[in-house]
Amino acid sequence: MADLDDVPGGVALEDPAAHWDAWRPAAAASRLRGVSAPWYVAGGWALDLHRGEQTRAHDDLEIAVPAPAFGEIRAALADCDFEAVGSGRVWPADSQAFGRTHQTWGSEPDPSRPRGLVYRIDVFREPVVAGRWACRRDERITLPYERVIRHDAAGIPYLVPQLVLLFKAKHARGKDQADFEAALPLLSPAEARWLRAALSRLHPGHEWIGVL
Repeated sequence: MADLDDVPGGVALEDPAAHWDAWRPAAAASRLRGVSAPWYVAGGWALDLHRGEQTRAHDDLEIAVPAPAFGEIRAALADCDFEAVGSGRVWPADSQAFGRTHQTWGSEPDPSRPRGLVYRIDVFREPVVAGRWACRRDERITLPYERVIRHDAAGIPYLVPQLVLLFKAKHARGKDQADFEAALPLLSPAEARWLRAALSRLHPGHEWIGVL
């Protein structure tokens, strides 16, 4: 993670969940229907879109887009204000923090909330290498976008399960462990092999490697 201690103007959020009332994936997809960049739903919602049903509550809605194409998302969500997010703080999107972070929260006004706003969507600005998706934790791991994105029955794009689990492995919180156990039977042998190899590179000795 980038060092953000020297970036002025950040606002600390002690209880981020108190500021969230996220859109559902269908609502976000409707707003983003004119975006041509390869964006997709990420995180726990991606696994539920893969299953075809919601299996648990979701505190936020994470999507991802190639970093150079973030402007398309911002234009499509012109009614939202965006803030760069990192180290438990938020900054205006035009601050120094934007170039040092990959996470961006979009909000709408809400006078009833502590900061007068409510967050609707979490946009990850992802690296691109030679026109291919690249893992932000190791840019040597790349894939063509057709192997990164699938679509549910309604046409909503989502991140393939093995990549969702690769990102969840870093913290392996209770919900991440539950998501891994629920998604494991849905992985094909090739997807499981890919995830095992990627985990071995990013998180050697991770307990999921033996299970895979």
